[in-house]
Amino acid sequence: MKSVPKLIRRFFSILLLSFILIIIVNFGVLYILTRERLLNRSPYMTAKEAGEALVKTETGYVLGEEVARELKESNAWAFLLDGTTMQVTWHTPDLPDWVPLSYTLSDVPDFTLGYLGDCPAYTGKAKDGIVVVGYPKDRYWKEITPSWDYQWIANLPQNILKVLAVNVIVIILIYLTANAKLLKSVKPITKGIQDLPAGEPVHLRENGVLSELAMNINRTSDRLQMQQYQLKKKETARVNWIAGISHDIRTPLSMVMGYAGQLENDRNLSEEQRKKAAVIVRQSERMKNLVNDLNLTSRLEYNMQPLMKKEQNILSVVRQVVVDFMNMDIDEKYPILWTTGESVAACFGIADKELLKRAVSNLIQNSINHNADGCSIYVSVRQEEENNVICIEDDGIGVSDEKIASINHAPHYMACDTDTAEQRHGLGLLLVKQIMEVHNGKLLIGHSQYGGFLAELLLKKENDGTGE
Repeated sequence: MKSVPKLIRRFFSILLLSFILIIIVNFGVLYILTRERLLNRSPYMTAKEAGEALVKTETGYVLGEEVARELKESNAWAFLLDGTTMQVTWHTPDLPDWVPLSYTLSDVPDFTLGYLGDCPAYTGKAKDGIVVVGYPKDRYWKEITPSWDYQWIANLPQNILKVLAVNVIVIILIYLTANAKLLKSVKPITKGIQDLPAGEPVHLRENGVLSELAMNINRTSDRLQMQQYQLKKKETARVNWIAGISHDIRTPLSMVMGYAGQLENDRNLSEEQRKKAAVIVRQSERMKNLVNDLNLTSRLEYNMQPLMKKEQNILSVVRQVVVDFMNMDIDEKYPILWTTGESVAACFGIADKELLKRAVSNLIQNSINHNADGCSIYVSVRQEEENNVICIEDDGIGVSDEKIASINHAPHYMACDTDTAEQRHGLGLLLVKQIMEVHNGKLLIGHSQYGGFLAELLLKKENDGTGE
């Protein structure tokens, strides 16, 4: 169940990423706002520059043009308070009428720290007194009695981090609590989805946030279970039908072969009649082999064939099959040539001897069946780095590239094929594929170097010791 922890990690990662992005955005906005404010001149700085820019001349006091322009743009006004007489000795033209022109020493702290009337006031030191700069009442807000604990200021970074950590923990707890129910619903649904491909029946509780998804998974499971049941019934019926038909065919086929064999050897019949009887014998033998192949391929497909795997001398097994076919070819219409190199003395591997002999027999018989006019069959065994290779090829009519591709990519089980109009490399090769499948080997089809059909069996090497 790796998917649920992965989902939780994904949710948690998204949450942390959101925190990081929010913090970055906040710092970015704070920087932009702070920078914008810093670009604007501080009223304290303006008052200080006004005191420095105020110059006394023979005709009176003159304020520097830059500071005067800044005061005008800010709708601010200013006056000079004489430090000795406490009288206003100079002021800007736009000084409000309600501003007093005479002050006492006790009045100075009020507008120095706070407001003059309702207007925020700021002071700057001048040569002959104090310059007072006043702004509209809605321009600035002044904290009149600022006082901060030094230790609190010194510990401010740590306190901010602590508060931030507490906030993060609280938000994570809220997030996990809010999603606990969702995560609890996700776990059984994830397990149900994982059980579907394995064919396991699934039934989830159809409640909660994901009730609709659970309902659809339950319906899918029910449908898959029904399909699996119907498929098993069909496959059982097919196996039973094949076994029954095979059993019913054997008895009459044996009688046909027996009587046809007697007619073939009856000297009282004409040569033509004996040849016809021989054809019946051969075709009946072919039917018998097809029935046997059908039975065997059915048993292999449903794992009903007992396997007797043990170490075999592959070279010896193949040679036995070749000798059997040589003894049957009385008229030498299908000569078999043993082309295995003399350097190959033995090839050992783990195999079921009878099944392997059946695979080699089917390939040789395949060359015979598809070359009515006769052909030479070449059999060899060689060793490669990982495999023992059994090669059966002929110089007959061969097969097209399209057919080779079709055979090589055909499934190793019985499948419906509507193309029955031409002679095919069919059940025999299917059985060979199945035999190689149970041996973890391969069947490769191609063009022979002699111009005909080529089939190679690849068997994994297992041991290099002496075998049977």
